[in-house]
Amino acid sequence: MDVIVLLKQVPDTETKIKIDADGKSIDTSDIKWIVNPYDEYAVEAALRLQESDGAMVTILSMGPERAVEAIRTALAMGADKGVLVDDPATEGSDALGKAKVLAAALRSMDFDLVFCGHRAVDDDENQVGIMVAELTGIPHLGMAVSIEVADGKARIERPLEGAKVTLEATMPALVTFGGAHAVWNPRYASLPGIMKAKKKPLEQKTLADLGVSPDEVGAQAAKMQVTSMGLPKERQAGRVLEGDTDEKAKELTRLLHEEAKVI
Repeated sequence: MDVIVLLKQVPDTETKIKIDADGKSIDTSDIKWIVNPYDEYAVEAALRLQESDGAMVTILSMGPERAVEAIRTALAMGADKGVLVDDPATEGSDALGKAKVLAAALRSMDFDLVFCGHRAVDDDENQVGIMVAELTGIPHLGMAVSIEVADGKARIERPLEGAKVTLEATMPALVTFGGAHAVWNPRYASLPGIMKAKKKPLEQKTLADLGVSPDEVGAQAAKMQVTSMGLPKERQAGRVLEGDTDEKAKELTRLLHEEAKVI
């Protein structure tokens, strides 16, 4: 069984974000990059199938040369090989442009399952995985918190209004992963794993290799564009009410009525 994990490199969630001079993007000059946390769930799910069913796990990513580091991280966790689509023409691609590139890469590969996080923590769009499934003509099973594979079918559970719903699809299929960190609890890369990762195959491809025209992707082909970007306004300092309980309750009621105007 072949499992391909779509992986994205994103800014560290603890990085201080600065708006670039163009007002439409972030300043990447001093950013630490990490594997998208939801894609880590997908890697962990694939590695569990590797252990239980002997699955071959391939990491597929799209991005500049620095994305190699993210792929190597997944290889150090235990994935078997990696593929990076690195082409300057993809710069500025929207979700559809990214999906076109990844779908084209998948068409050149053998796979039974495609895994990815249900969203990336940078743009937070929850679109690419679904679009890849549509473009490759395979079913999409979303927000999996568990997965079982048997008899050519993939079965997942996903949360639904405090309960769970079971979904099933014939393979090949694409599965997106969500849920809490504790559900998947991605493993850390061990020192032996890090050393082995340096020797595992990592192939780099361009749009020409995939048969994708530069006119189909990149900023010039984007259906959606960022018009402006700004940081949230700073929150005002809280107020502490003095006095006994009755006095606090009366003052709070007055503030909510006269100042906040919510009652």
